[in-house]
Amino acid sequence: MKITVIGASRGIGRKVVEYALERGHTVRAVARSAEAIETESAALEKVQGDATDPELLAHAVAGADAVILTLGVPRDVRALKPTTLFSTATQALIPAMEVAGVKRLLTVTGFGAGDSYGKLSAPEKLTLKTFLGRAYADKDLQEDLIRGSGLDWTIARPGILTDTKMTGKYQVLVDPSTWRQGIISRADVAHFLVHAAEEGSHVHQTPALQR
Repeated sequence: MKITVIGASRGIGRKVVEYALERGHTVRAVARSAEAIETESAALEKVQGDATDPELLAHAVAGADAVILTLGVPRDVRALKPTTLFSTATQALIPAMEVAGVKRLLTVTGFGAGDSYGKLSAPEKLTLKTFLGRAYADKDLQEDLIRGSGLDWTIARPGILTDTKMTGKYQVLVDPSTWRQGIISRADVAHFLVHAAEEGSHVHQTPALQR
């Protein structure tokens, strides 16, 4: 497959790039610091730029079989400052994909976004509002934009993220009655995203990912 990864230089995005290459895919890695990605491969194209730039996104998605959106913001921004990165990038990405005829979009928000918020306990809600509330408010907008698009979308909502190794063994909770907060490695989130892209699975679903 030809996979475009947006937000590719660190975290889940970096893991997606590495695993997709390992699986034999061609990867276009988009990030402000794309040139800092240490991985080198003839199957890897590094595209440096702003994920909210419509012109850059038009190039980034052209010819892709799937787009994986894994944007993040620094911790101080999440806690202290409002952000519109998630919604603004998504607003630019959806029409770029539509024009390019690319239907498959997979993105990462987080457990507590959208209608999963109601599944948090009272202490978990307080923690989210205190430390992640401003970022998650924008992720809620992002989810609404994606749900309202005509794309074949999947919104993955991982729990608390760790940097432990990939296991390939985790729970994909689709039924809202099973949703709960949990822990999962960034590498296993990448595993889910790449395999969901390959298999065309979980279209129009918002699975919670837990170890």
